[in-house]
Amino acid sequence: MNPEIEQLNVKKTFLHGELDEEIYKQQPKGFVEKGKESLLSRLKKSLYGLKQAPLQSSKKFQKTQADHYVFVKKYDEGDFLILLLYVDDMLIVRQDTRKIEKLKKAVGKSFAMKDLGLAKQILGMHIVRDRTKKVLWLSRKKYVTKILERFNMSKQSKSALYCRKTPG
Repeated sequence: MNPEIEQLNVKKTFLHGELDEEIYKQQPKGFVEKGKESLLSRLKKSLYGLKQAPLQSSKKFQKTQADHYVFVKKYDEGDFLILLLYVDDMLIVRQDTRKIEKLKKAVGKSFAMKDLGLAKQILGMHIVRDRTKKVLWLSRKKYVTKILERFNMSKQSKSALYCRKTPG
């Protein structure tokens, strides 16, 4: 198995979803009336960043138990699709690029989005692939380098950045 991983940036993804339950939130700072500080706001639509938000736009997918923002859809003959959502970032994992394109078009009909193509980085992690060995791993090298430099440890610890156990 050597699936494709495509990335999208979806604008206002979770502002349109209908809520299946009543959700209340505190009033935003700067919008609280004197004498009504204890009132709450009831949400009518899903809110950007709301924990329930990804569920609203992913009804056709099964939510994984390991992560609330990872969804799976299984098809016949072992075919599958994995959808990873984090605020406005979306990764689509699937073997068939034509089927990925079909999903992108469907998402594009409902939401404004930017197609970022093959996933190279997400949430500050660099995605590294070796297709010949069918290996995929995530690297935080830039982040670790930045932290080491911040604490004046970059020179003595630089070799540690390159010592990694290779998969396989």
